[in-house]
Amino acid sequence: MPKTDVSTVTLRRSARKRAASRESLYGWLFATPWLIGLLLFFSFPLLSSIYFSFTTYSILEPGEFVGWQNYRQLFQDNVFWAAVYNTIYFAVFFVPLSIIFGVALALFLNMKVKGMAVYRTIYFLPTLVPQVALAVLWMWLLNPQFGLVNGMLNTLGIEGPAWLGSESWSKPSLILMSLWGIGQSVVIYLAGLHDIPQEYYDAADVDGANWFHKIRTITLPLLTPVIFFNLIMGVIGAFQQFTLPYTLTKGQGTPANSMMFYVMHLYDNGFKYFKMGYASAMAWILFIVIMALTALIFATSKRWVHYQGK
Repeated sequence: MPKTDVSTVTLRRSARKRAASRESLYGWLFATPWLIGLLLFFSFPLLSSIYFSFTTYSILEPGEFVGWQNYRQLFQDNVFWAAVYNTIYFAVFFVPLSIIFGVALALFLNMKVKGMAVYRTIYFLPTLVPQVALAVLWMWLLNPQFGLVNGMLNTLGIEGPAWLGSESWSKPSLILMSLWGIGQSVVIYLAGLHDIPQEYYDAADVDGANWFHKIRTITLPLLTPVIFFNLIMGVIGAFQQFTLPYTLTKGQGTPANSMMFYVMHLYDNGFKYFKMGYASAMAWILFIVIMALTALIFATSKRWVHYQGK
């Protein structure tokens, strides 16, 4: 190869390297604000909370290093165990019910009926209601004396319970309120239903399958990736339940701590009693539990989640 050709190739390579370096520099410059925000508002607080969980830090004072004392004290806290029980109770019942009702509503709203767009909008509207407004609305509906729900039960000859004022009915009431606002997950289920090819149903019609067999052998198996996603998000959201119970009970968790949830107790310790070290220990226990449950769901997903083409 002539020297001129070699030098030309070398110049082109160096030019490409300079252009690539310049593009890389521009990329890092544009990403710098996000990276600074990530370090300042996520990484630094995250690492700091690990250290604070081993101290008596209280926002107003730096505190002292106490080792595992905060964690040992947690397991001797009766309110902590009540909050754990309430949170698990809510997660165990709400997450499966939200999946069952969500899939059922999505199947109903996927029917080819005139005016279905109106029905879809109606079912999605509760999702747009702020949590505080939702709590106030349901406090009126579930009022034991003049609430609409107990009024309807009385017309049927049924004496309605105290709902939010009863230890045994407070958490079921909260589950009922939460199920009223599952429109967002219903929209995701609808998207999953639209992603199922019509050819599968046509083949099932040829084989003489009825609607039940279609749902059992086609719809539900091919909808499992969406169910898997909503299951993960539902578990995470259930263990972080805060706004509704906090608004309904004005942060008291009444009656008899039956509405005291884990994040509520964490918030009280951190921002009401200024026991930030104690609250940091609670936060890390919650993080470990959610990560363990998420990992468990991912590990079992290979057995029941079916993807198209596999």
